[in-house]
Amino acid sequence: MQKRWLVKAPVERDRVDAFREEIKADRITTELLISRGIFNYDDAREFFNPDLANLHDPFLMKNMEAAVKRLVHALEKEEKVLLFGDYDVDGTTAVALMYAYLRKFHEPLDYYIPDRYSEGYGISQKGIDFAHQNGFSLIIALDCGIRSIELVEYAKNSGIDFIICDHHQPGESVPDCIVLDPKQKECNYPYKELSGCGVGFKLLQGLTMRLEKPEDELFSYLDLLAISIGADIVDITGENRILAHWGLKKLNAHPRAAFRELLKLANREFPVSLTDVVFTIAPRINAAGRLRSGRFAVDLMISENLQEINQIAGEIDTDNKNRREIDQQITEEAIEMLEKGASLVGSSSIVVYKEDWHKGVVGIVASRLMERYFKPTIVLTSSNGMVTGSARTVNDFDIHGAIHQCSDLLHQFGGHRHAAGLTMHPENLTSFIESFENVVGESIHPDDQSPEIKIDLEMQFHDLYTRGEAVNKIPRVKRNLLRFEPHGPGNMQPVFLSKNIYAADFRVLKEKHLKLKLVDPLSEIYLDAIAFNLADKIDDIAAGLPFDIVFTLEINKWKDRETIQLNVRDIRSSV
Repeated sequence: MQKRWLVKAPVERDRVDAFREEIKADRITTELLISRGIFNYDDAREFFNPDLANLHDPFLMKNMEAAVKRLVHALEKEEKVLLFGDYDVDGTTAVALMYAYLRKFHEPLDYYIPDRYSEGYGISQKGIDFAHQNGFSLIIALDCGIRSIELVEYAKNSGIDFIICDHHQPGESVPDCIVLDPKQKECNYPYKELSGCGVGFKLLQGLTMRLEKPEDELFSYLDLLAISIGADIVDITGENRILAHWGLKKLNAHPRAAFRELLKLANREFPVSLTDVVFTIAPRINAAGRLRSGRFAVDLMISENLQEINQIAGEIDTDNKNRREIDQQITEEAIEMLEKGASLVGSSSIVVYKEDWHKGVVGIVASRLMERYFKPTIVLTSSNGMVTGSARTVNDFDIHGAIHQCSDLLHQFGGHRHAAGLTMHPENLTSFIESFENVVGESIHPDDQSPEIKIDLEMQFHDLYTRGEAVNKIPRVKRNLLRFEPHGPGNMQPVFLSKNIYAADFRVLKEKHLKLKLVDPLSEIYLDAIAFNLADKIDDIAAGLPFDIVFTLEINKWKDRETIQLNVRDIRSSV
């Protein structure tokens, strides 16, 4: 499927030149800053030097005063406190962070991660019963709970209070307890895109301020928060960018043994970027919740026993390998079902169901099918007598909103614009598939029905080098681009377009990738490039005619040598 290339409108030359003079930067860096809404020296300095002093006051969040007061009371009275977290990376890192911090001065503390299969997503009656039977009087829910109105009432009837730390979109009403969620009505907290772990962190920040404890102690756990931010694909803007920046510094400078071992098993070395977190650390933490229990992941992250860490990390790595095999098998089955059926042709959405698919990987399978067919996708299976599954979307189509329009057929659902989970009674499945297809067909924009690449700016190879720079060295432009990290939604890695490029050399790797030596005839500069999964473009390259490329800039390291390399995202004939 051909991708649409969306090139941002170039910034006016006079504006770029004036800002360049102010910040003493190259044209590319300056234009990228302007496109991110940075227009003056002070904003640029703040962007390039994220400062923990610029974190928002936690007491600006609705109900924070009440939450801190209730937690302080629990600490003073030595109440038993139970941390209840979701089984994914965001939930387990939130529990690990809060548990590791609170246990230093509060002993009656434990954590509970629901079983994905017997309890499902969010607060569970089984978890509340566990709290009641074991004498817990306060539950702090992390990365879940915003829609658990009946269960919070059930807990209240058992004498258990709740503090909910969530970041998902609330419903029309919220549970009758202390709720921390920047997205709830009348919450004036300045930043709305915190992860679930981030909301828990703000509670601890408020507690630290109230108890007059050094904030540096809390900041030593920012590596856990950075992993939640990367894994949950929240915006890397504002407060999240500050937290991710300093969390990555902590992760790289003083990695906790758990992450050091996971990276070792993945054959990866420090330093790591937020992208490395997303594709290396996060899947392994998630694998525990997918194939056994998310509690396993928390045990790993809070442990200080090297023998225990090595054992758990090894088992989690094995889980991740098994997970890959399972999701590959299910993906192949789903593709076969779709391509044998008639529903794929002319449909606006994909909903596939098989009762024996592994519940722990249906979200991954939904992502793979979405990428292959580029339609809003839901993958469903059976669990505890219900039909349950995960949804993934294309471009900017609001899949949570689409599912909400079918909510009369659902037992429960939750999530956000880009991903969601849902559960229904089996007898509603056929009606839901029809209803969802109608909603998507009526509301999806034509632009959301084909893949797109958003391009920051057009450049030629000579634009990478300032006067006097050697082309065999890492150019200053790339060194400046490193300061744009960490990357993610709202601050994606800069993408460039170069036109009328030729291939001086090329070869196919593993039958699907391309290794290239590219030349820009305007400057006669040659650059190495890698093009993953673009072997089908070989005819365009081999024809000897000019072509256009969309790419990101990388540093390729080989032994002690570093060179610039283009990571080519797409290729198109110039003719």
